[in-house]
Amino acid sequence: MDYPRAVPLAIFLLVAAVTVVSVFSIERGERVRETAELNRQAQSMVGAIERRAYSNSSFLRAGAALFGAQAEVTPELFRQFVSELRLDADYRGAEGIGWAPAISARQVADFERVASSGKIGLTKVVPSLDEQPRSQLVPILFLQPDTLRNRRALGFDMYSEPTRREAMDQATRTMRPTASGRVTLVQEGGAEEAGFLIYMPVFDGTGPGRSLKGFVYSPFNASQFLSSASELVQGTKASVRFYDVSGGERLLMAQTPGWNDQGEKVEREVDLANRRMVMVIQSGRDATLSPLSMITLLFGLAVASLLLVVARLLTQQAQEDSRSLEWFAQQNSIRNSLTRELNHRVKNTLANVLSIVSLTRRRTDSLDEFAEGIDSRIRALSATHDLLTQSEWGTTPVRSVVSVELAPYTDDEDHELVIEGPEVELAPNDALSLGLALHELATNAAKYGALSTSGGKVEIRWELVNDTLARVEWVESQGPQVTLPRKRGFGTDLIEKIVAHELRHPVELEFAPEGVRCTLLVPVREPSEFELRSKGPAGAARGH
Repeated sequence: MDYPRAVPLAIFLLVAAVTVVSVFSIERGERVRETAELNRQAQSMVGAIERRAYSNSSFLRAGAALFGAQAEVTPELFRQFVSELRLDADYRGAEGIGWAPAISARQVADFERVASSGKIGLTKVVPSLDEQPRSQLVPILFLQPDTLRNRRALGFDMYSEPTRREAMDQATRTMRPTASGRVTLVQEGGAEEAGFLIYMPVFDGTGPGRSLKGFVYSPFNASQFLSSASELVQGTKASVRFYDVSGGERLLMAQTPGWNDQGEKVEREVDLANRRMVMVIQSGRDATLSPLSMITLLFGLAVASLLLVVARLLTQQAQEDSRSLEWFAQQNSIRNSLTRELNHRVKNTLANVLSIVSLTRRRTDSLDEFAEGIDSRIRALSATHDLLTQSEWGTTPVRSVVSVELAPYTDDEDHELVIEGPEVELAPNDALSLGLALHELATNAAKYGALSTSGGKVEIRWELVNDTLARVEWVESQGPQVTLPRKRGFGTDLIEKIVAHELRHPVELEFAPEGVRCTLLVPVREPSEFELRSKGPAGAARGH
């Protein structure tokens, strides 16, 4: 059974996909919850800002009542009035509360005299009439608390600046507290911090004949005002931007720390003292996964990795078991093939032995001669078998077969042996047949031919006729004169019958007077025709 390696990976991907879907669901729920929380915080911030503006409007209305009821308000009375308001305890974010009378150009000198009374140095109207001629002025006379920062504003004609003038004109028309657009307070002393003011008009008299007496107002640093409003919202982690909307254009008033333009945003309109402003709240959550999503992701990946390892081990074990079963099946096939091959070769060898015994018996006259013939031929057969065993019953070189059969005569100095030929490999049975033939030729030469006398010469040469056939020639010379035998001997029958039958080619045996000549044609086979088992992937056994 096949266990594909993709199975562990598929399990890992499946668990990882479930983990990702779970994380996605958790994150979507977190976003829904975050959006709801952001809307809640936005509504809370709107309420906080409007409460701050309403509280300040209440203080300004009280101040307007004071200046409307009194013909003259002294600096001491105004200071006492502001202290009773307890601005430090009840209202934060404002620079204080001030009074700015509405005067004409002819009243500037009287204003400067009153503003400088009891003070070190003179208070002048800024900008002066020489710098900017005008008929209507609203210079700052009182501003509490009396701090160095607030003293910078005394004498400044707020009506000379367009944004402040627009807010004062609207407050005069509506008779309600009215906020200005974005300005830079005189208190900043040249800095660029954004701020705004809320004006409450004070009238002298009632009805259509009333006249504008001046303005009670509060200056605000926009950043401090936004920070003070944020303190009223519990548990907020969001960032806030506060915009003034003027002529369709948004002017940034202030923002809390942490703004990065990355998180989710909610926008709300704010009615700040009769002026439309916009507040944008940004989520304080960063782009990373929530803790629950991170835990789910890590746990899911850990489980997926563990399952991957376990599945990989199981499939690997299954693959090893499958390979073991295949190996055992292969070994069983090889064992069966070996048994059939051994049986076949043993039968061949026994057939050769029986033929040798039968021919030897018919060609001998005594038991000793029979035993001697049988012994030498069996030994020749055994020597060739040794060669085949050394080659593991693979191919055997012609040269090795010749050398083994002529080994007893190689070191004999009375004879000359010539062994020549290319490298030719023979199949096992063909090597056995060639060995028997060479043994008989060598035995006959040692008894009657060139190997029987001093100076005799034997030449064994072979060559390839083509890719499937080799010619082996045995030539004797310089030995005794050869005569045609009167009767056929064992060697002749062995060579012309057994060997020719096994090699499947006729043998030419010539008894020439100058010496015996023998030509054998030996097949040259492909290893796949006789090897015991193939070397392919399946290792299937092959019989001979």
